[in-house]
Amino acid sequence: MSGPLRLVPDEGGAERTVQLRTLPLKRRRPAPPAEPEPAEQLGLSADPLDELAERLRDICADAVHPYEIAAFLESDGLSDEQAALLYGRPDAFTVAEELFEKVERRYPGPSSEFANPWRADPWRCVVRGLVFALPGLGYLLGANLFAATRMRFGLPSGMLALSVATLVSWSFNQALAHRAYRWLGRARRREAAICLSAGAPLGALLASAAAYVVGGPLGALSFAAGQSLYLGAATVLLVLGREKFLLLALAPASVGAGVVLATDVPQLVRTVVLLASLALAVGLAARELLFCIRRGEKEGVELKLPIRQEIPHLLFGLACGSLTLIAGLGVTIHQAVRTGAAHGANATPTGPAMIALTLSLGLAEWLLFRYRALAVAALRTSHTTGQFTRRTGGVLLGCLFIYLTTVAALDAAATVLWPGAPALGVPQLGALLLLGGSLWLALLLNAFGLSWSTALICLAAAGAESAGLLTGVDPTLLQLIGCGTAAVVLTAIAGPVLGRTTQHR
Repeated sequence: MSGPLRLVPDEGGAERTVQLRTLPLKRRRPAPPAEPEPAEQLGLSADPLDELAERLRDICADAVHPYEIAAFLESDGLSDEQAALLYGRPDAFTVAEELFEKVERRYPGPSSEFANPWRADPWRCVVRGLVFALPGLGYLLGANLFAATRMRFGLPSGMLALSVATLVSWSFNQALAHRAYRWLGRARRREAAICLSAGAPLGALLASAAAYVVGGPLGALSFAAGQSLYLGAATVLLVLGREKFLLLALAPASVGAGVVLATDVPQLVRTVVLLASLALAVGLAARELLFCIRRGEKEGVELKLPIRQEIPHLLFGLACGSLTLIAGLGVTIHQAVRTGAAHGANATPTGPAMIALTLSLGLAEWLLFRYRALAVAALRTSHTTGQFTRRTGGVLLGCLFIYLTTVAALDAAATVLWPGAPALGVPQLGALLLLGGSLWLALLLNAFGLSWSTALICLAAAGAESAGLLTGVDPTLLQLIGCGTAAVVLTAIAGPVLGRTTQHR
């Protein structure tokens, strides 16, 4: 094999030895490229956990312990076998620990979509404040229906029956509204409409019957029955979120009251205006109920709500109504009881005060939403429970201060606009502010589920004031003691309870 070897026939000669030939460059087969790594070929990172960390970055950054991430992974269905197969880790807890180390801690404030979960439309609250206050103009139109020549407890005959009907309506409709809201909270608008369609007429019937039992002139009893019907219809529209419909229904009475203030109007015309507003309110409420019942789908799963949970709200409505009536009529009743005269005080400053209180209800509702929004924001930004408690306490005092300042300003404005109304003295203004503060704190605690506590506290204050009023005690002193004690107790409860993080979940 050491001799010459011809590789290509007839080429060269005998002297040509073995030569290794290669193809020219232009004919040379290109060398195959190096095989890419599977991870590069598929666009994957070397560690599959990096992709998971990027996908769960927000959750991992907000976590304060690996267990939070582990809980999320397990709720997402990641088992130990999947952790080993997909990520090469023995279990989900190891995956969570490494994710916790990979992602930098970040505790942001409220994001744009989470900044205010308790959003409240300010204009809607303004409308609700108006629909709370405008019904008071109806008393100007119906004043002649009460017999001013016959007095009972310093009030025109029939006014006592109207007051009793008002208390029954307030308490019953408070419980009815709470029950309907419970249905709405379970996304069952049809059941809420059925509840309202049965409860609103029943409440109007009970209030009218109570007025009839107390007795009075036929015109006054008719006015009480109409008021009861209106309050039932108003409850329906307010619960179903149709405040603008109610504002439309009040338009005739509002215009009529303005005309009455400017000139003398026959009682027949006044009655027609009142009936027009009543018919509009009842008609719009019936239309909304029929729409909800017919268009709503019947749920396949039957659900029953225990009615006993409405009892504290019924008592709370009764207490709020009693405290408000004492603030409005207490001076008149006190003069009649103390002197034994048929007539009470001629001029009292309670009219502007009641207007201020009713107009402020819209702001009170907005401040309830605002408190809850700021409390949730404090929950997300506070690092310790003590810091959260201090922040929510400051928010509570700030909201209460804004509300009471607004009530005082509204009372001053109403006093200027009310013809011949005397200004409130310091004790009377203090009693008004204590009443407003107590009611706002009670509504706030009610929103957090402390319905029995608030109902019993307010009911005790109302009972003590009523007993003192009938025995001849000065009504302003009674309100300072009764509402003041209630405000102190409610504040003492609100501070520790609302300072717990678990209350704001």
